[in-house]
Amino acid sequence: MLVDTHAHVNFAAFKEEYKDVLIRAVEAGVLVVNVGTQLDTSREAVRIAEESQMSGMRGQVFAVVGLHPVHTYSQDLDEEETHFKTREEVFNYEEYKKLGENPLVVGIGECGLDYYRLSEGTDHLSIIKQQKAAFELQIKLAKELNKALVIHCRPSKNTQDAYEDILNILDFAGTSDLRFEIHSFTGSPEIAQEFVRRGAFVGFNGIITFDKTGNMAKVADTVPLERIVLETDCPYLTPVPHRGKKNEPLFVKHVAEKLAELKGASLAKVEEITTQNAKELFNLN
Repeated sequence: MLVDTHAHVNFAAFKEEYKDVLIRAVEAGVLVVNVGTQLDTSREAVRIAEESQMSGMRGQVFAVVGLHPVHTYSQDLDEEETHFKTREEVFNYEEYKKLGENPLVVGIGECGLDYYRLSEGTDHLSIIKQQKAAFELQIKLAKELNKALVIHCRPSKNTQDAYEDILNILDFAGTSDLRFEIHSFTGSPEIAQEFVRRGAFVGFNGIITFDKTGNMAKVADTVPLERIVLETDCPYLTPVPHRGKKNEPLFVKHVAEKLAELKGASLAKVEEITTQNAKELFNLN
């Protein structure tokens, strides 16, 4: 059994095929956690989880609800795998709390800080302030509901600035009563250790199969297997050998295989420990 701790089968990219995608995953022994980025995608993640409970996938599909930092303000995003205009949303604590109280919702997020995509001609300080405010509210909500916190972080190019700011915010908020992960981690091994020291789980996805910098191999070597969870971040970041295709939860097996190679461990051990980690993170029975 494997757990894809961060999927977006609730996104429009899967509109016509999400049921088939989930069936393929579940039949292969993959449990799926769908993550929201705004109210609409969060509601869809909850709807899919509820639908799955009634259609032979009971206990196999869960939801995370929250507001992504890039949606705290409006901008045009045009990256290799992402082309859309963000819709500005103010974090509505009570609306997300209602969603979060659903027993199929196992986390709050993805939330955090994203400095990588701050466009020229915008008030960066004001945008960062908005991102931090939304992030802090979601930390509060995760604690109130006793749900995992799913953190998104992308620093400015060639820096660790957003990671450092997140660590400072977590220190101020306190992490002793918080289960949390740093999703799609691409920072330095040293920053990874700072998160681990605070009790974080570190999310690895398809990036480790095609990273040419060598950084992710160093991070994988640094982070204990007992603090690692696996993810796809589908439909993005498709792992080798499926580069060029749309990613899906089934492909998390390739992340597990690469991690086993980097760790010099058996695939069975990676599957067992990362699955147990995911169950601990999301409080899954």
